[in-house]
Parts: sequence; structure tokens; C-alpha cells
Amino acid sequence: MGMRRVLPWMFVAVLCFAQTRDAEFARLADRYFDEAVYRFDPVSGTAAGFHQYDSLLPDGSKAEVDAQIAILKKYLAEVQAFGAQGLSSTSAADWELVLFQIQGILLELEAIRPWERNPDVYSSGAANAIFVIMSRNFAPPAERLKAAIARERLIPRTFQSARANLRNPPRIYTEIALEQLPGIIGFFRNDVPSAFEQVTDPALRAQFQTANRAVIEALQSYEQFLKDKVLPVSKGDFRLGAETYARKLRYDEMVDTPLDRLLALGFENLRQNQAEFQRVAARIDPRKTPAEVLQVLEKDHPAPDQLLNTFRGVLGGLRDFIEQRHIITIPSPVLPIVEETPPFLRALTSASMDTPGPFEKVAKEAFFNVTLPEPGWPREQVEELMEGFNRGTVISTAVHEVYPGHYTQFLWLKQAPSKVRKLIGCSSNAEGWAHYSEQMMLDEGYGNGDPVLRLGQLQDALLRNARYIVGIEMHTGRMTYQQGIDFFVKEGYQTRANAERETKRGTSDPTYLYYTLGKLEILKLRQDYKQMKGAKYSLEEFHNSFMKQGYPPIRIVRRALLGNDSPVL
Repeated sequence: MGMRRVLPWMFVAVLCFAQTRDAEFARLADRYFDEAVYRFDPVSGTAAGFHQYDSLLPDGSKAEVDAQIAILKKYLAEVQAFGAQGLSSTSAADWELVLFQIQGILLELEAIRPWERNPDVYSSGAANAIFVIMSRNFAPPAERLKAAIARERLIPRTFQSARANLRNPPRIYTEIALEQLPGIIGFFRNDVPSAFEQVTDPALRAQFQTANRAVIEALQSYEQFLKDKVLPVSKGDFRLGAETYARKLRYDEMVDTPLDRLLALGFENLRQNQAEFQRVAARIDPRKTPAEVLQVLEKDHPAPDQLLNTFRGVLGGLRDFIEQRHIITIPSPVLPIVEETPPFLRALTSASMDTPGPFEKVAKEAFFNVTLPEPGWPREQVEELMEGFNRGTVISTAVHEVYPGHYTQFLWLKQAPSKVRKLIGCSSNAEGWAHYSEQMMLDEGYGNGDPVLRLGQLQDALLRNARYIVGIEMHTGRMTYQQGIDFFVKEGYQTRANAERETKRGTSDPTYLYYTLGKLEILKLRQDYKQMKGAKYSLEEFHNSFMKQGYPPIRIVRRALLGNDSPVL
């Protein structure tokens, strides 16, 4: 009898202790974000919706990099010493997320060193610093223009830092920077002024014109510097090497599967998708080879000036299907705005979602960006880009980016269980979910079994399979850059133009295996969850439960949904 009287008090004491520890950790995480993250990356602060950072910009100097490394090491020791003991399950997972993020940023700064090796970090970073201010109406235009002016005044010094920091970059990095610079200069010359046209205050406009002109001149000077001084000595190696690659995967995605095992899984999925591609192609036209079937289907695309409207037309039907079939709850009826990709992103992406930060209070606009052909491109180049937007891939792209992919996950983020969970996530969850959705929607009956849509989905799956394998093999020295291009063409069934862009991207986005990796992790989690739930299993409930976790590594989602640490793959 005595035990029964004591137990409730013990339970309350344990609960109070956990709540106290949770609150202490939340305060530690707050300090970490303020002092070690957004102080050094205020542009991300603006993007997250923390507008106290809007007029700030780091100088990018070696001294600043060293200062960030020092403070990250201080927080690494503090978080490790704090420990996960006594925390609730949500806070214990958050503790792990913060710990891994710190280690990931340190790996980036100390071992990968983009500030020393990648010229594009500076020029694209300058464009993004202003883009996050001008693209959303989080404050009146005049107020946002003041923030843009403050940042523009600080941009030239980042190029001084670039001149001091850059050491023997890989040639491909310098070439990418030079490829993007004309678009970035055009962005400051045309897009930024037009974004603030409604501001009429003469003094403010004069300040802006002075600051904006200085940015354009700094960019032009930087472009010349890269051509004359950097390109001739760009002889660095973009490859991370197996050890750094594995560490990056562990810190960013919480995946510690050995690389050889990962590679075997990647090839296995590639072969499955190739076999399915051949089967579906034979259904469409048994007289043609799969490559010939694909060539015919790739011609079935909208005209360039109709592409944005084509995407707009697809979105409503996708949402209706999801609601009718109870695929997932969509928290808001508001559609994203479909628009052309900003100039500084066009060289490396054909479509993307740009959503407001989780702490954005005012500006709710979300943009679905689609890359259109550039004016002046030759007809062949235009056609190659448009073939990537054939009828099948238009659907899989809309699913991936919007319903039920990235945009839907963003809408759920408001319900994530903590500030840490809203701010720290990973690509194998976000991109894995979006890529999983492409397959899942067709499996659930979207398109009524249309083989053209399935072939488009498989073409995108093969693209992600090729990213997976090329990323590992190039960065561990088993594949050259040129072999990477050939692999995308031969094994990934991509056009050569797309293969070049994809391989180029893989040089600086080494772990872009996260699409296929995440999809495979989610499929395994779904199967394990279904087995656990038995007759109570529902797809909608699984998807909603998945979404409620934010977008942390799948290992953390598994623990929350299954209650164990069973293998992710």
C-alpha cells in the first residue's frame, strides 16, 4: 500500500525534473542560435523570419571564420556536457539535432572550407542576401529598402574577403561562379530596383542607387578578378574523400551506414527502376527501345511561354486528389505563387520551392520557382531544357515541389514540436519526402495508371539514382567528372545537357544522394509502421504523424513513431 502512495509523487518529481531540464535546454538552444548561427549567418536569420538580422551581413573574413569556429567549439562542449539525461523524448531528440548540427558546421568550416575553395559562395551569397529581403512583404517597402541598403553597403567588403581567402579552388567551382555572375549582375541591375519601385522617398532612393551601383561595380570587379587571377590557378580537387564524405553524411543526415553498403543499395534501386522503366516503355510502344520511347515523350512538352501556366493548371487537381483519397491533411488551402527561378539559382536548378521561414509573422507568400530558357539561347538549347518538362515530369515535379511535397511539408512545419525542430532539419527528410511522394501518388492511383506519368516519375527516379551513385563515386575518387556525366546519360537516362548540369552540381553538393536515400528510409519506415499498427494502419495517419515531427533525420522520426532505434535502411 505504501508504494502506491509514493509512486504518484515520484512520477510528479520526475515530470517536474524533465520539464525543468527541457526548459534549460531550450534556453541553451536559444543562445546557440543567437550567438553561433545567426550572428554569423544573418541571411538565414532573415529567411527564418527573425528580422532583427535584416540589416546585417558577415564580412566573410578569415578572422570571422575563426571566430565562428571558436564559438561553435564552445557550444559543442556545453551541449555535450549538458547531456540528454532527464530530457523528455522530444527534447532529447532536439539535443541530438543541435549536437549534430554543430559538428556539421565545424566540418564545413574546418575540413570542406567553401569560404576558401568556392568563389560562388561570395557572389551567389550577395544575391541571396538581398533576395530574402525583396521577395517577401514582411514589412513596408521603404523599411525593407532600408535593410537592403544596409546590406548592400556591406557587400563590397565580402569581395575583399574573397580576394584574401580564395586558395586554389577547383576549376569547376570557378567556372560555375563565372557562369552565374552575369545573371547576378543583371539581378542587381534590373530585379532589385524594380522590386522597390513603389518607394518614392527621394533621399532613400538616392541612397539605394549609390549602394546598388557600388554592388554592381564590386561584382563586375570580382568577375574580372576570377577570370584574370583565379581561373588560371584553379587547380584544386573538389573531391571530399571517403572519410570526410562519411562524416558529412553522419552529421547532416544521421546516417552511418558504410559507404560500400550505401553504394550497393543505390545500385540495387537503380537496377529496379531501370527494369520498371523498360517494362513501362514497352507498354507505351513495344516496337521501340526505352530510349526511343523516351525521346518521343520528351517532345510532348508545353511551349516555353506556357510552362508556368501549365504548372499552375496542375496544382489544383493534385490537391483535390489528395483530399479525396485521404493521402495527407493539407493545413492550408492557399496555393503557392508560380514564378520564374531567380537568376542566381538558374545555373544549377530547374525547379524549386521558396517558402517563408517558420518564424515569419507577416509575409506568407510561398514561391514555386521554375527555370525558363534564357533569351538568346539557340533553339537546340531551349529544346533540351524543355524536354526536361515533358508531360510526365511536369506532374512529378509539381508533386515533388508542391502537393504533397515541399510546400505541404512547409505548411505542417508550424506544428513541429519545438523551436529546434522548426529550425534544424535535413535533406534526406525534406528531399526524401518530396521524392517519395512522386512514387507514392502514382501508387495510390493518381493519373489512373497512365504509363506516360509513370515513365516521367521513373525518369526522375533514375535522375536521383544517378545523383546518389555519382555523388559517392566522384567524391571517393572512383569516378571522374567526365565519367559522372556519362553515367547520368547512360544509366540515368538524362539528356547530355542535363547530365552536365547535374554532375556540375555534384561537385559542390556531394551528398545529393539524399533524395533516393530519404525515399528508401521512408518506405522502410512506412512498412515497419504498418506492421506495428496492423489493422489500425492508415496511410493518411502515417503521413500526418511523419509531418508532425518537423523534418529531422529519419532516425529521429523512427524513434518517435516506432519507439525504437531500429535500422533506418
